[in-house]
Amino acid sequence: MSKSLVIVESPAKAKTIGKYLGKDFVVKASLGHVKDLPKNDLAVDVDRGFEPTYEVIEGKKKLIGELKAAAKSADNIYLAADPDREGEAICYHLQEELQSKAGKGPAIFRVMFNEITANAVRKAFEKPLTVNTNLVDAQQARRVLDRLVGYKISPLLWDKVRRGLSAGRVQTVALRLIVDREREILAFEKTEYWTIDVALNAKKPPVLKARLAKRNGENPVIGNEETSNAIVLDLNGAAYVVQSVGTKEKKRNPVPPFITSTLQQEAVRKLRFSVKRTMMIAQRLYEGVELGDEGATGLITYMRTDSVRVADDALAEAREFIGKKFGDAYLPEKANVYRGKKDAQDAHEAIRPTSAARTPESLAKFLQEDELKLYTIIWNRFVASQMMPAIFDQTTIDVAATGKSKDSYLFRATGSVMKFNGFLAVYEEGKDAKDEEDEELKHKLPLVARGEELRFKAIEPEQHFTEPPPRYTEATLVKELEAKGVGRPSTYASILSTIQEREYVKKEGGKFVPTELGTVVTDLLLESFADIFDVLYTARLEERFDEIEEGTIDWRNAMGDFYEKFSTDLERAAVQMTDIKRMEKPTDFVCDKCGKPMVIKWGRHGSFIACTGYPECTSTREIPTTSTEDLGEQGEDEYCVNCGRPMVLKKGRFGQFMACTGYPDCKTTRQLGQAEKKADVKLDELCPQCNNNLVMKSGRFGEFTACSNYPTCKYVKQKTIGVTCPQCKEGDLIERRSKRGKTFYGCNQYPKCDFVAWAKPVDKPCPKCGANYMLEKFLKSGAFLQCANDECKHKEPVAEAVTA
Repeated sequence: MSKSLVIVESPAKAKTIGKYLGKDFVVKASLGHVKDLPKNDLAVDVDRGFEPTYEVIEGKKKLIGELKAAAKSADNIYLAADPDREGEAICYHLQEELQSKAGKGPAIFRVMFNEITANAVRKAFEKPLTVNTNLVDAQQARRVLDRLVGYKISPLLWDKVRRGLSAGRVQTVALRLIVDREREILAFEKTEYWTIDVALNAKKPPVLKARLAKRNGENPVIGNEETSNAIVLDLNGAAYVVQSVGTKEKKRNPVPPFITSTLQQEAVRKLRFSVKRTMMIAQRLYEGVELGDEGATGLITYMRTDSVRVADDALAEAREFIGKKFGDAYLPEKANVYRGKKDAQDAHEAIRPTSAARTPESLAKFLQEDELKLYTIIWNRFVASQMMPAIFDQTTIDVAATGKSKDSYLFRATGSVMKFNGFLAVYEEGKDAKDEEDEELKHKLPLVARGEELRFKAIEPEQHFTEPPPRYTEATLVKELEAKGVGRPSTYASILSTIQEREYVKKEGGKFVPTELGTVVTDLLLESFADIFDVLYTARLEERFDEIEEGTIDWRNAMGDFYEKFSTDLERAAVQMTDIKRMEKPTDFVCDKCGKPMVIKWGRHGSFIACTGYPECTSTREIPTTSTEDLGEQGEDEYCVNCGRPMVLKKGRFGQFMACTGYPDCKTTRQLGQAEKKADVKLDELCPQCNNNLVMKSGRFGEFTACSNYPTCKYVKQKTIGVTCPQCKEGDLIERRSKRGKTFYGCNQYPKCDFVAWAKPVDKPCPKCGANYMLEKFLKSGAFLQCANDECKHKEPVAEAVTA
């Protein structure tokens, strides 16, 4: 009997959906995209309307074959990738591969759901759709545009700065924000100012602390100690009388349920999760987690959304829960409805639990620690969003005094007392910095009456200095990118990861600091492409993608408008871009070996000072660094990248190091002076030896894939290069490293087969002598292929694989 074929992205999602669909459906996973632009070719024909050439991703051909075989015996095919542009592109490419060219075969449908629950899945399959080509075009426009920018600009950076660098359309704007902020900090000039507080006793405690707010009816400007001392002297022996006491009721309203960007920000603030880690955990919660007898269950709605809309049945369930748990006093007369941004895509819902009845406490035994932490803040925020406001009594006390000079002084104290906690019984939003509200809640005021004379206790002048703008954290950078309309929250995780992986920025105390390389790259790109990497222009492009999705403009026309500007900049940059590699800057230093002037030059590890007498004199020295420590950037607590707990300084046999306080549950460490260790990335693939998940780890020689159950299981996945061993014809060639860290390539049948090559073998016969493979090699002039036969000298150029 024929069954319907359902295709989703991941095995976890397939397992959850399969449980709801039953035996008449076969659910398979595509493991993400199945087609993409090739890595080592531009694959965009600008002259033919920016026509892209896609190919099946390396390693997915076998999977496509399996899906085609399953499709032949299916009545219908349902494409159920995630409900966004990337998901629509996956469905479109699957449809291309599975559709019969003769027009025969099973019908192909598109199904979408914002949550993976029995009801949502059933409704989606009752009314299947077709692939939305407008969504596909919007995704394709972004992909093509990013490929053009990366492929055309990155080689310039390779030539002018260093090989392996990349220029991304949005990542460069994010980097620019960080570099600009660092320059603001370095250029900041501190300004001195003073505050004057008085401590006064009323009839009953506590002590009233009030700050000078007015002098002769105007805001006081106290710029130095001399002015401060003059005021203190003038107030010596003054009487302090309560001029007014005012109390007003103040409401604090609940915040809307999470959208992608606010979830990312709050997870950084409260859980110390990186944006990338937050999205990975949210994906697991969305796709389904095993809940004992209940099986795999989706726990939250789709996590890539900018809408605060909530379905009516979810609102009703939340209100019922609040009434039972907290009582009618906490329940508004009708559901709270929030207004989203004007450009929000309202087809999705906000991020919320699929059932308010599944409290974090009830799921604690089923979820991993980080999953429970993230689910808890999602559940808390959603429930709180449907509760009553918190109510405070805000009291302001003004105290008058007259100085010896007959000047009038007004001191003011403000404090708040909570009358009704409302939504705060469940959730309070985190903040990037303390504000007046926090200060008011700290102040406890005595009961005083107008006209009451207070007893002087002390006067407290205090010196302050203005602070520079703070460096960006992941939370504040996401907030800034969203506020400026740069990129989309669904892309922020990859943007923040890329600028760190490229060593354009580093983190110090959880804050982004541009490296010298990042600053140099930013300056070069803005020198030649200031319009392309302009914040407003990048935001406008995002609006164009939205217009393509809505079907109001053609994606090729949008590309044409961009490329007209871009190609002009590109031609100019090829000639005029500053060549950092060959540039020398004069200095005041003189070589202490030969007496010749020294200049600043650029090397593979950054800039350095070198003697102009090179090569006869090889004297060099480091460039003195500029510190920002005295500009208010105090060191902040460091948190573990794997579990979010605080890191502490410890001393071991090799010196001081940072270690996670979660030891022995978490064994994360970091040597001082090293970059922060990347968090392990959990993969869907299972270990063939112990059946635990594999993880992507970072080692001293780069990334590798290994078992998450280490050290119990020491399985490490070999990195194949897609070439059959030319010697034994049975094994596959894999990338390996020598004891000194040098890369070489060998057969995975070793020691049975002892084939080895120091250059990367390429599965291409030599056109001159017929040797069955060639070797990829590099010179300063670029990459080329060389015949593996030592007697044959054939060489040919190869297109460089540039990361966009």
